[in-house]
Amino acid sequence: MKVCMRTMSEKMIAEDLFNNISEVLAEHGQKGKSVSFFGEDNKASSVAGQINRIFGRQKPVYNLLGGGKSADVLLWRNKKISASVLTGATIIWVLFEWLNYHFLTLVCFALVLGMLAQFIWTNVSGFLNRSSSNVPRLVLPKELFVNIAVTFGAEVNRALCYLQDIACEGNLKHFLVAVVSLWVGAVISSWCNFITVLYVGFVAAHTLPILYEKYEDEVDTFAYKVFDQLCGHYRKFDSSVLSKIPKGAFKGKKYE
Repeated sequence: MKVCMRTMSEKMIAEDLFNNISEVLAEHGQKGKSVSFFGEDNKASSVAGQINRIFGRQKPVYNLLGGGKSADVLLWRNKKISASVLTGATIIWVLFEWLNYHFLTLVCFALVLGMLAQFIWTNVSGFLNRSSSNVPRLVLPKELFVNIAVTFGAEVNRALCYLQDIACEGNLKHFLVAVVSLWVGAVISSWCNFITVLYVGFVAAHTLPILYEKYEDEVDTFAYKVFDQLCGHYRKFDSSVLSKIPKGAFKGKKYE
């Protein structure tokens, strides 16, 4: 009996030790998993925080574009309107660039077609109804031309003030950047005419925002890598060339 009791007690002790060891291992495993999960979350959040947005933006692309009908068109929220606008711009570019139409020629053709449509409308309706009907007339509001002129004049004055501020502030770096930008614009304009430049800008405005909204993380990461490389080259150029150029004794005042 004593031998049986001893063996039973030894079995109980062994089972208790085995259960304690298994519980301890399970607790450590759960802790390890939770730590790894939290570590992965922290890594994901740190990676997300390390992604710098272009120009330091914090708002979504839709809000940066105004958040109205123009943003809906540029981001293809309404595909029919966006496609029709882009198709219309393409037709205009083809007429002016490939078919070599002039603006005055198209205006005259449009006026002829409009007058022909009104002439047919008036005669056909009078012949069928035996009474002249009111023909729809196109009248452009005066406010349209006033708003276009005011907006264009304000933008031109702002651009002129900006260039004059750069020329008079005495900062050589800003001056060289502005001169190089204007020189690049002059080179691009020598390759193609003004209508082609407008069309390329119009197509870019209708394609780049939607592509950037779809792949913004990849684009921002790539852009900041390129920006860091350009900053490194600029620091070398600044330390070797620009820093050795003597600055002016005084700086000009900015235009108000």
